[in-house]
Amino acid sequence: MSKVLVLNASYEPLNITSWRRAAVLIIKGKAEQLEHNGKLLYTGFPLPTVIRLRHYVRLPYKDIPLTRRNLLQRDNYTCQYCGYDGDGLTLDHVVPRSRGGGDTWENMVTACVHCNVKKGNRTPKEAAMPLASQPRKPHSSLYFEVTRQIHSGIHQEWKKYVIGIS
Repeated sequence: MSKVLVLNASYEPLNITSWRRAAVLIIKGKAEQLEHNGKLLYTGFPLPTVIRLRHYVRLPYKDIPLTRRNLLQRDNYTCQYCGYDGDGLTLDHVVPRSRGGGDTWENMVTACVHCNVKKGNRTPKEAAMPLASQPRKPHSSLYFEVTRQIHSGIHQEWKKYVIGIS
Protein backbone atom coordinates (compact mmCIF):
# COMPACT_ATOMS: atom_id res chain seq x y z
CA MET A 1 0.00 0.00 0.00
CA SER A 2 2.36 2.74 1.19
CA LYS A 3 5.83 3.24 2.58
CA VAL A 4 6.46 5.39 5.64
CA LEU A 5 9.59 7.40 6.41
CA VAL A 6 10.67 6.89 10.03
CA LEU A 7 12.51 9.76 11.70
CA ASN A 8 14.51 9.61 14.90
CA ALA A 9 13.44 11.85 17.79
CA SER A 10 16.00 14.35 16.40
CA TYR A 11 14.17 14.39 13.00
CA GLU A 12 16.98 12.47 11.25
CA PRO A 13 15.76 9.81 8.78
CA LEU A 14 16.24 6.32 10.27
CA ASN A 15 14.56 3.96 7.83
CA ILE A 16 11.52 3.24 5.71
CA THR A 17 8.84 0.93 7.04
CA SER A 18 5.41 -0.36 6.07
CA TRP A 19 2.25 1.58 6.90
CA ARG A 20 1.20 -1.29 9.19
CA ARG A 21 4.35 -1.09 11.30
CA ALA A 22 4.02 2.71 11.41
CA ALA A 23 0.41 2.46 12.58
CA VAL A 24 1.42 0.04 15.37
CA LEU A 25 4.17 2.44 16.54
CA ILE A 26 1.67 5.32 16.63
CA ILE A 27 -1.03 3.32 18.43
CA LYS A 28 1.51 2.10 21.05
CA GLY A 29 2.59 5.71 21.61
CA LYS A 30 6.16 5.05 20.44
CA ALA A 31 5.88 7.44 17.50
CA GLU A 32 3.93 10.46 16.36
CA GLN A 33 2.53 11.05 12.89
CA LEU A 34 4.01 14.07 11.10
CA GLU A 35 2.63 13.61 7.58
CA HIS A 36 -0.22 11.66 6.03
CA ASN A 37 -1.62 11.17 2.54
CA GLY A 38 -5.26 11.92 3.34
CA LYS A 39 -6.44 8.31 3.04
CA LEU A 40 -7.98 6.87 6.20
CA LEU A 41 -7.04 3.58 7.83
CA TYR A 42 -10.16 4.01 9.92
CA THR A 43 -12.22 6.99 11.06
CA GLY A 44 -9.99 9.67 12.51
CA PHE A 45 -6.74 7.83 11.70
CA PRO A 46 -5.16 8.96 8.41
CA LEU A 47 -2.59 6.73 6.68
CA PRO A 48 0.86 7.98 7.80
CA THR A 49 3.66 8.79 5.35
CA VAL A 50 6.15 10.26 7.87
CA ILE A 51 6.43 9.38 11.57
CA ARG A 52 8.85 10.48 14.30
CA LEU A 53 9.95 8.25 17.15
CA ARG A 54 9.34 9.74 20.61
CA HIS A 55 12.67 8.44 21.99
CA TYR A 56 16.08 8.81 20.38
CA VAL A 57 17.55 5.62 18.87
CA ARG A 58 21.34 5.49 18.64
CA LEU A 59 22.64 3.82 15.47
CA PRO A 60 26.25 3.09 14.48
CA TYR A 61 27.66 5.10 11.58
CA LYS A 62 27.68 3.19 8.31
CA ASP A 63 29.92 4.50 5.53
CA ILE A 64 28.50 4.63 1.99
CA PRO A 65 30.87 3.12 -0.59
CA LEU A 66 31.90 5.25 -3.57
CA THR A 67 30.77 3.05 -6.45
CA ARG A 68 29.63 3.71 -10.00
CA ARG A 69 26.09 2.60 -9.11
CA ASN A 70 25.93 4.87 -6.06
CA LEU A 71 27.24 7.85 -8.06
CA LEU A 72 24.67 7.25 -10.80
CA GLN A 73 21.90 7.03 -8.20
CA ARG A 74 23.09 10.17 -6.40
CA ASP A 75 23.05 12.11 -9.68
CA ASN A 76 19.66 10.66 -10.66
CA TYR A 77 21.11 8.97 -13.78
CA THR A 78 21.61 12.31 -15.55
CA CYS A 79 24.59 14.14 -17.01
CA GLN A 80 25.49 16.87 -14.52
CA TYR A 81 26.55 19.18 -17.36
CA CYS A 82 23.74 18.98 -19.94
CA GLY A 83 20.96 16.99 -18.23
CA TYR A 84 21.02 14.03 -20.65
CA ASP A 85 19.39 10.99 -19.02
CA GLY A 86 19.87 8.21 -21.56
CA ASP A 87 22.25 5.28 -21.86
CA GLY A 88 26.02 5.45 -21.89
CA LEU A 89 26.68 7.74 -18.94
CA THR A 90 30.28 7.94 -17.75
CA LEU A 91 31.92 9.17 -14.56
CA ASP A 92 33.81 12.47 -14.68
CA HIS A 93 36.30 13.98 -12.24
CA VAL A 94 35.36 17.63 -11.62
CA VAL A 95 39.04 18.40 -10.99
CA PRO A 96 40.84 15.97 -13.33
CA ARG A 97 43.02 13.29 -11.74
CA SER A 98 46.01 14.55 -13.71
CA ARG A 99 45.59 17.87 -11.89
CA GLY A 100 45.32 16.44 -8.39
CA GLY A 101 41.62 15.56 -8.29
CA GLY A 102 40.84 12.37 -6.42
CA ASP A 103 38.19 9.67 -6.41
CA THR A 104 35.85 11.30 -3.88
CA TRP A 105 32.11 11.96 -3.65
CA GLU A 106 32.82 15.70 -3.91
CA ASN A 107 34.98 15.35 -7.06
CA MET A 108 33.02 12.87 -9.19
CA VAL A 109 29.84 13.32 -11.21
CA THR A 110 27.97 11.48 -13.94
CA ALA A 111 28.43 12.83 -17.45
CA CYS A 112 27.40 11.84 -20.95
CA VAL A 113 30.23 10.84 -23.27
CA HIS A 114 29.86 14.06 -25.29
CA CYS A 115 30.23 16.34 -22.23
CA ASN A 116 33.03 14.25 -20.75
CA VAL A 117 35.05 14.53 -23.97
CA LYS A 118 34.18 18.23 -24.39
CA LYS A 119 35.32 19.04 -20.83
CA GLY A 120 38.51 17.05 -21.27
CA ASN A 121 41.34 17.82 -18.88
CA ARG A 122 39.81 21.06 -17.60
CA THR A 123 37.69 22.14 -14.65
CA PRO A 124 34.01 22.95 -15.30
CA LYS A 125 34.82 26.66 -14.96
CA GLU A 126 37.68 26.50 -17.49
CA ALA A 127 35.45 24.57 -19.90
CA ALA A 128 32.49 26.96 -19.32
CA MET A 129 30.38 23.93 -18.34
CA PRO A 130 28.65 24.62 -15.01
CA LEU A 131 27.46 21.66 -12.94
CA ALA A 132 23.73 21.15 -12.43
CA SER A 133 24.35 20.57 -8.71
CA GLN A 134 27.34 20.58 -6.40
CA PRO A 135 28.51 16.99 -5.83
CA ARG A 136 28.45 15.84 -2.20
CA LYS A 137 28.56 12.67 -0.20
CA PRO A 138 25.12 11.27 0.70
CA HIS A 139 24.35 11.60 4.42
CA SER A 140 23.15 8.03 4.88
CA SER A 141 22.57 4.79 3.03
CA LEU A 142 18.86 5.56 3.33
CA TYR A 143 19.48 8.50 0.97
CA PHE A 144 19.17 6.36 -2.17
CA GLU A 145 15.79 4.80 -1.31
CA VAL A 146 14.37 8.12 -0.15
CA THR A 147 15.64 9.85 -3.31
CA ARG A 148 14.04 7.17 -5.48
CA GLN A 149 10.67 7.65 -3.73
CA ILE A 150 10.84 11.45 -4.05
CA HIS A 151 12.00 11.52 -7.70
CA SER A 152 9.30 9.04 -8.68
CA GLY A 153 6.77 11.56 -7.35
CA ILE A 154 5.37 9.17 -4.75
CA HIS A 155 6.49 10.90 -1.54
CA GLN A 156 7.19 14.59 -2.18
CA GLU A 157 6.47 15.32 1.50
CA TRP A 158 9.67 13.45 2.46
CA LYS A 159 11.82 16.14 0.82
CA LYS A 160 11.79 18.51 3.79
CA TYR A 161 13.12 15.81 6.12
CA VAL A 162 16.17 14.79 4.05
CA ILE A 163 19.27 16.95 3.53
CA GLY A 164 20.75 17.31 0.08
CA ILE A 165 17.82 16.31 -2.15
CA SER A 166 16.73 18.75 -4.81
